[in-house]
Amino acid sequence: MKYLITGGNGFIGSHLTLRLLSKGHEVTVLDNFRTSPPID
Repeated sequence: MKYLITGGNGFIGSHLTLRLLSKGHEVTVLDNFRTSPPID
């Protein structure tokens, strides 16, 4: 399944992204990074 995560750089978005990826889903993340640097 394909997912679009908005706010993927935040706490919830990043954890949700990692969980979906670990289950084999295709994930696209959208974030503007205005208030924080990207997570590595």
